[in-house]
Amino acid sequence: MLRYLRYLTLAAVGLVLLIVALANRTPVLLKAMPDDFAAFLGLTWQMELPVFVVLFGGIVIGVLVGFLWEWAREHKHRVVASTKTREVSKLERELATMRDATSVPQQDEIIALLDRPKAR
Repeated sequence: MLRYLRYLTLAAVGLVLLIVALANRTPVLLKAMPDDFAAFLGLTWQMELPVFVVLFGGIVIGVLVGFLWEWAREHKHRVVASTKTREVSKLERELATMRDATSVPQQDEIIALLDRPKAR
């Protein structure tokens, strides 16, 4: 049931994106710099694209910048987690060696009672 709901949601989002793309097909001129500054530098980079490409490109760039920002912001948490993971694995290895060193074969309780010297 949830799978069909997910497919329905994806289809609705796809339909909305298609409608936005069809409604915004007019080409626009995209320039890297203002005209006066580009003339001063001698660089006139410009491109003609449909509006929906500019719109969707802006959304994609915004999402990527957000992901990179969060990844950089959470760096300290990843460092702490990896340090703690290494510490836990070291302590587990230490505990395993201590268990091996102090392990004595366990006797059955009944046999231990029978082997115990009798009180007179």
